[in-house]
Amino acid sequence: MAIEVRAATSFADVKTMVGPKRPDATVCWCLSYRIPSAQNRELSATARGELVEKLVRQKPAPGVLAYDGDEVVGWAGVHPRADTTFARNRRIPHVDDLDVWSVWCIRVRPGHRGSGLSHALLEGAVRFARENGAPAIEGYPVDNAGEKVDLTMAYVGTRALFERAGFEKASGTDSVLNGFPRVLMRLDLR
Repeated sequence: MAIEVRAATSFADVKTMVGPKRPDATVCWCLSYRIPSAQNRELSATARGELVEKLVRQKPAPGVLAYDGDEVVGWAGVHPRADTTFARNRRIPHVDDLDVWSVWCIRVRPGHRGSGLSHALLEGAVRFARENGAPAIEGYPVDNAGEKVDLTMAYVGTRALFERAGFEKASGTDSVLNGFPRVLMRLDLR
């Protein structure tokens, strides 16, 4: 498997990874951490996809996509923390005032899970942040101590995934997901 991870500049491919099966369905579109909560609640049906289409055309892109040949097989939401709800999140602390980037969602298509794509996506997110001048990158995975994480909640990643990518625990958080505490993991890119 020759996986290539690159900036999410194809709306069709982003839609394949995070869009709904029905265009009028109100689903995440990976916007929950990307836009203010009030705006997130106001958007419904096709308005969510229309916003994502605009974000895909902006620089930097809203994340990265993984490809196996021409087939899109994974997504990671990654962007400057200042442009996410983590900039104001009371449960996830700020370690310092550095203009860090955040990676908040790692998603692998069914049929491709269990093949190491999460690792490739996280590495690609780190590379993307570095190429765009990020001094550091953070993630907020669950600290599941090896216990199974429900698939619908696994999108934030696990502490072990981030540790394997070179991240270190910078802080605990007041956030809990699926019964597991979340930790702030950070990788210095300077």
